[in-house]
Amino acid sequence: MSSQRIPWCETGTFLTERPSFTLDPIFHSGAYYVQEASSMFLEQAFRQIEHANNRIVLDLCAAPGGKSTHLLSLLGSSDLLVANEVIRSRISVLDENIRKWGHQNVVVCSNDPAYFNALEGMFDIIVVDAPCSGEGLFRRDPTAINHWSVDTTNLCATRQRRILANIWPTLKADGYLIYSTCTFNPEENEENLRWLAENNEIESLRIPIEEDWGIQEMEMNGLYGYRFLPHKIKGEGFFLTLVRKKDGSDSFPIPKKIKLRLERMPKQFAEIRNWLNTKESEFLVKSEFLIAFPEDKTPILNVLMEQLRIINFGLILAQFKKNDLLPVHTFALSVDRNPEIFQTVELDLRDALIFQKKDEIRINSTSKDWLLVQYQDVPLGFVKNLGNRVNNYFPKEWRIRMALPELPQPWYL
Repeated sequence: MSSQRIPWCETGTFLTERPSFTLDPIFHSGAYYVQEASSMFLEQAFRQIEHANNRIVLDLCAAPGGKSTHLLSLLGSSDLLVANEVIRSRISVLDENIRKWGHQNVVVCSNDPAYFNALEGMFDIIVVDAPCSGEGLFRRDPTAINHWSVDTTNLCATRQRRILANIWPTLKADGYLIYSTCTFNPEENEENLRWLAENNEIESLRIPIEEDWGIQEMEMNGLYGYRFLPHKIKGEGFFLTLVRKKDGSDSFPIPKKIKLRLERMPKQFAEIRNWLNTKESEFLVKSEFLIAFPEDKTPILNVLMEQLRIINFGLILAQFKKNDLLPVHTFALSVDRNPEIFQTVELDLRDALIFQKKDEIRINSTSKDWLLVQYQDVPLGFVKNLGNRVNNYFPKEWRIRMALPELPQPWYL
């Protein structure tokens, strides 16, 4: 299958046809994420932001996780991402995609924007991919046209302004807001930008684009927005604007000395620090799980836990079992995993998919211990070789449910 690079995203690729991602083992391991090409323009907006360390970034409307995983790939290890989704039915897929991405510096939460009011000046960058009337998806999903009406667009515009009004105080002075929708009408895009400028002190920032990208730059009295029209670009409808806040609080006061709301790792398990390549992690206990989280971000985590409904945070490494620690699937996918800790076994395509169906597999190894199985050098998860059988520890809730057909060549080969 031929492919072409997406010009506004360094790691993005157009595909000429849609392969069966279900039959690709590395897709299930978080090696890549499938999303609409227009949405990847987020990267160009992000690259206009002045670089700094220790940034706190909020993805406010994060499910299913495309922009959050993209942000994690763009952020540095000293930054922290807070991925939020207000709709409870969508939070599980966001959490799954975040965990597959394998980063420590992330918190997943589920809160209405109004709940962030107590965090004035907390965030350096806020991404609001606002719920909208979805006009930009009409080509991909013609049935969406049946749900469109003028009343719907007006309702969406009102809701978007409420969201922006609620979240604006939490953006620190000189912080950045990236606002986007997947719709065309000005009420949800340019008019919301104009409304934001009339009620706050902002600087609207231009984003450099190439003419052959087909993106349309809109300018209204010094306010800039970027339109993606499906007949002019390779992608669906989209709108994005980038602004800098010129008023408000300089920063949220994070207490330097805190009493952690979570228990630290018991000293007898200190050897687990060698499981990671980084030395900057705090090891925290939540229920029966051991979690790695950036040590210098624990005061921020404490504040977030006091104010928000936290679903997950950091990297889940292991599960306590009596007096032992069992490695957990998400640790296998970690970008910080020490490759020397667990012996690896390479699987072929069929065995990799059998493993991800959580069926019985055979392992070519004499080691009766925990083994990390992989495909194309990409980690898939853990098994325990008992000699007479192999226990499969792929998460039951993530298993492949379809029957395996004759397997095609993976799309990237």
